[in-house]
Amino acid sequence: MSRWEPNARERLVRAAVESFLERGYDDVTVAEITERAGLTKRTFFRHFQDKREVLFAGQDILSGLLADAIAAAPESATPIEAISAALTATEAAMDADRREWAAKVQRVVAGQPDLRERELLKRAKLRGAMASALRARGVPDPAATLAAEIGGLAFTTAFARWVEPANERAFGELAQEALEELVKAAGALG
Repeated sequence: MSRWEPNARERLVRAAVESFLERGYDDVTVAEITERAGLTKRTFFRHFQDKREVLFAGQDILSGLLADAIAAAPESATPIEAISAALTATEAAMDADRREWAAKVQRVVAGQPDLRERELLKRAKLRGAMASALRARGVPDPAATLAAEIGGLAFTTAFARWVEPANERAFGELAQEALEELVKAAGALG
């Protein structure tokens, strides 16, 4: 194994997910992941705390995209309009090439209770990033938190639709549709 090779993080993620799908999450070790990726355990631990984190590697990118898009929304944007801009911005990370890969990761996560728990923490972090960005725009609570929760639900709904095998629609389109459905449903509550 060479001392440095490009795309180590991506190679580790691919090796891990492929191994998890073939043999099951519990039956795959970090040593097996690194061997398959052609890297060392030391390299693995430079990128990830444990094998569970491999499956959530894009979380920080998504949180940043959401927060940056909310911050960049026009001053006149309502909280929901800022959330809409944030959901649209995530399409940069959720393009058609990544859809099949995301579906594979989701299959691994769905089969493990501890991974589903970690996924819930990921969703909370995304909602937290949106709420913080809204507060930074001057949106007070509880409006900032509520808008972020609606945005989080829209993201989760869109993701589930996006990874469906028959889906051919873009993530941004699905996210906007989900957001509109949720805003309409919330309006019907009163």
